Amino acid sequence: QVQLVESGGGLVQAGGSLRLSCAASGTIFSISAVGWYRQAPGKQRELVASLSGGGTAEYGGSVKGRFTISSDNTKRTVYLQMNSLKPEDTAVYYCHLARSNWAGRTDYWGQGTQVTVSS
Repeated sequence: QVQLVESGGGLVQAGGSLRLSCAASGTIFSISAVGWYRQAPGKQRELVASLSGGGTAEYGGSVKGRFTISSDNTKRTVYLQMNSLKPEDTAVYYCHLARSNWAGRTDYWGQGTQVTVSS
């Protein structure tokens, strides 16, 4: 099993910055993707940023140029640096990890951390 614990959410004014962290523990191997999704009230969960197993980053269109995903494998932690925050970035942010092997793909999610951007 894999456990994901997020931290770093909070309240920030528009134009400000926050850094989210996600610490992974448990049986971690065959990782095909690790990253962040978000869900605002009344909306579907959407991709924010993700790193493939090979280290390629992918970003949601609305955050390109403002958010940066990175990882520290020694600490089993993935980060999301969020700059130039906008009120529309307000959402619950979820850490995500996918494992893929011969048996298929398994997705793991953290409990979520609230990010609120005031105008």
